[in-house]
Amino acid sequence: MKKILILLIIGMFPLLSAAQSPAKAKAMLTLSFVRYIGWSDEAKKGDFVVGVVKDKDVAKNFVEQSTGKKFGYQDVVVKEFKSVEEIEDCQVLYVGSSSNFNKNADKIVEKVGKDTLIVTETEGATNKGSMINFVIRDDMLKFELCKKNASYAGIQFSAKLETMSAAINL
Repeated sequence: MKKILILLIIGMFPLLSAAQSPAKAKAMLTLSFVRYIGWSDEAKKGDFVVGVVKDKDVAKNFVEQSTGKKFGYQDVVVKEFKSVEEIEDCQVLYVGSSSNFNKNADKIVEKVGKDTLIVTETEGATNKGSMINFVIRDDMLKFELCKKNASYAGIQFSAKLETMSAAINL
């Protein structure tokens, strides 16, 4: 069953980039990724919070796709941050391209600390602290992973997630 799901997700990348808005595809994929990540015990307490920095479209799609849903025993809650300064604790932090992640990376990584998956959409973001970065390759939406950044935050990628990525930075 899991193999079928993975094949469907991989097969959908061309469809996602062509048929859906990029914001909807990125929100859907990010929510799918959380199931393929090893979270610390601390991250499994309270609500499962998805924070979105300066990207109303992605935030709206997160809300639409997660309302009434749970991750394990945790309720999924979406918080929208209008600036880097507003960022607070969350399990997933989605940083939109308008936030200039590469310029604000140190501040963002410091604000979230451990146990937070940082997802971006900025070229070179995995070199600055992002763990999953959306990229366009061959006119298709793909993503790259950074195991070193994830490990620093206490997060582990499953082998299945690694096989789906366009690149893995160790």
